[in-house]
Amino acid sequence: MKSIRSFKSFCLALCLILPGMALAEESVAELIKKGDVSDQKFCPTEALASYLPAEKLEPNNVGLLLCIARQYRHLMADAPELADKIKFANTGKTYAARAVTLSPKEAEAHLSVALSYAKLVPFLDTKEKMEASRQVKISVDQAIALDPGKDLAWHVLGTWHQRLADIGMVKRAMAKLVYGELPAATNEEAVHCFQKAIQLNPDRLIHHIELGRTYAQMGKETEARQCINKGLAMPNTGKDDPEVKARGQATLADL
Repeated sequence: MKSIRSFKSFCLALCLILPGMALAEESVAELIKKGDVSDQKFCPTEALASYLPAEKLEPNNVGLLLCIARQYRHLMADAPELADKIKFANTGKTYAARAVTLSPKEAEAHLSVALSYAKLVPFLDTKEKMEASRQVKISVDQAIALDPGKDLAWHVLGTWHQRLADIGMVKRAMAKLVYGELPAATNEEAVHCFQKAIQLNPDRLIHHIELGRTYAQMGKETEARQCINKGLAMPNTGKDDPEVKARGQATLADL
């Protein structure tokens, strides 16, 4: 009799627990769905209002962590103050690093780390730029090794080569004395990476414009104008597209 009562109590408890579990799972799915709608509209504050509560329910959801990291990168782009830009970038980097820890074989997680560091580079001092650049290279290389079909990973690698190749011999020598040997980087390799990105996704305008800006850096004006104008003619689809177009227009003005 006692065992029967215990079994009934167990069944009753199970009936009470299971609906709650289902509700929690449904709530997470609904929160993520709402966050995704805001993400697609490039509204990071609204997206986080849904993603962050979902994260509390599922803190080890890798896909969710990557969505959150992306929102903080968007907030960084929108922030007018340097301190806020750095704070948001570091927060996004923390979420991306958590995703890598949970899923070290996930290429998107390593790419998220690389993107977070890459966003930081322009706002750091020389020593911090060198260290962040090293971290970009490490993470993007891992992303490409895990999934060579990611066009954004090739774009990040191309940007890495483009930036370092533009460091003059004097600055490079001074940086070597203070911070150690800089990684090898060339405009030719940047061109290769951007061309690979275009091959994988020809509809992303940032690939064309940054390829053109690399050609401009190499003194190839005809190729630069052709690639930049092609990108400028394409519709904005990404968060960074207006900023990249502005850089492309500035490059054209300097040719």
